[in-house]
Amino acid sequence: MTYVDWSIRGPEIANCNCSFGCPCQFNALPTNGDCRAMTAVRIDEGHFGDVDLGGLAFCGMFAWPKAIHEGNGEAFVVISDHANEAQRNALLTILTGQETVPGATIFNVFAPTFAKMHEPVFAKIEFDLDLDKRIGSVRVADVIDTAIEPIRNPVTADEHRVQVVLPHGFEYRMAEFASGNTRAKGPIALMLDKSHSHLAMLHLTTNGVA
Repeated sequence: MTYVDWSIRGPEIANCNCSFGCPCQFNALPTNGDCRAMTAVRIDEGHFGDVDLGGLAFCGMFAWPKAIHEGNGEAFVVISDHANEAQRNALLTILTGQETVPGATIFNVFAPTFAKMHEPVFAKIEFDLDLDKRIGSVRVADVIDTAIEPIRNPVTADEHRVQVVLPHGFEYRMAEFASGNTRAKGPIALMLDKSHSHLAMLHLTTNGVA
């Protein structure tokens, strides 16, 4: 089967309701039995066919009643308001797992786990990340506010640095683990305090992680 050639490259911020480390990263069950999460990506370079995606961003909020692979989840996506119609359609195609080799990307793997996709919103997305320092933020007015900081040693308060490598992952090859706080309202409400965050430089394509 022939797919549209696409690629997105840029930093990612993710925050979920699991404890630091997130068992789901290692094929274990989520800390609290369910999964509630946000993720945001700033596309520094990207394309979908001949549609340029550079300079855009997207942010998603997600909820599953049990582990992700058990399904019945819901998703709500925000895309940069300056995206034109072709760019919006391209990103929505990618984010819903279409035009992708089966099982190659997180978008394609997660797509069948959603029972409900809320209508997307197009709004200004403020995204900032210092990957090396594990400090970042994501903000969409009246929708979501996320702040990321390093994990701290509970005794000394020193920064505790963790890097995870997934040679055959469908999201990233290497990620920094951090501590996240998120407040989100709208179709999927989130209230996350000092919970798992991972930060990565993504390069996803039609064929998977590059």
